[in-house]
Amino acid sequence: MDKNLDPKLKSEDKEIELSLRPKRLQEFIGQKKLKDQLEVFIEAAKKRGEALDHILFYGPPGLGKTTLAMLLAAEMGSNIKVTSGPALTRAGDLASILTSLKKGDILFIDEVHRLNKMVEETLYSAMEDYVLDIVLGKGPAARSVRLKLQRFTIVAATTRIGLISGPMRDRFGIVQQVDFYEDEKLAEIVKRTAQLLEVKIDEKAALEIAKRSRGTPRVANRLLKRVRDYAQINNDGVISFKESLEALNKLGVDELGLSDADRKYLDVVKKQYGGGPVGVENIAAALTEDVETITDVYEPFLMKKGLIKRTPRGRVIV
Repeated sequence: MDKNLDPKLKSEDKEIELSLRPKRLQEFIGQKKLKDQLEVFIEAAKKRGEALDHILFYGPPGLGKTTLAMLLAAEMGSNIKVTSGPALTRAGDLASILTSLKKGDILFIDEVHRLNKMVEETLYSAMEDYVLDIVLGKGPAARSVRLKLQRFTIVAATTRIGLISGPMRDRFGIVQQVDFYEDEKLAEIVKRTAQLLEVKIDEKAALEIAKRSRGTPRVANRLLKRVRDYAQINNDGVISFKESLEALNKLGVDELGLSDADRKYLDVVKKQYGGGPVGVENIAAALTEDVETITDVYEPFLMKKGLIKRTPRGRVIV
């Protein structure tokens, strides 16, 4: 985001994003198998009067992992605190959060694969035994103090489950994959968002936006807002199929949902490296992107579409 953007506009955009999120689990569109399982876990925990077991969501960005954490808190009637792996740099940061949690509260940790090792090890006893071991003082006078914690729930999200250590992963009682969405479900999300934004859209236009949204609700909502801009300027504000096609083509999003960045990726592998194999570091350098963006944002969708594959020697055009 542009650092020079008016802070008020940033705040308004954030409020809009929050308003588009469902308020209850039943309103969450798609991921039926996952949603059905969560409903069972929630109902069982409520009947026992216990906190939910620790939950780990993994999958590409923009699929609703944060939204699901918020919905779990709403369904359990619990408070939720939100942080991220990179934000928890010291064990003391984690300790202050954990000791403030009440019974049944949820701590959501985004990008949990980026947790500091010392912070991660502090979490082990907290997640397993609901105790926190802290060291007071230094040198020979140092002593260890064990604090009892309320029974809370950690809900964590990651785009790279392979980077989470075995001991950490094993402490989550529920591990669930959040997968790409089908076009029909994305079309439902587009129509729901349009209704919340007070924009009229026809069925074919909603489906066309969905087809070009990379199987991702966040992308679908972003494209809808940009198509809405074109409709408001060029017509009466009603998004027709024709207008959606024109707007999406001008935005550089093709029928497969590929963006200019995706096409540049494919061009680099095909033209500069003869279709591969080529290492991801070389691709990242050619695109002036970091490796994590390449592996987490570009490649999952390109692989889903069968356009590239990862091999031990590097990336290859299929």
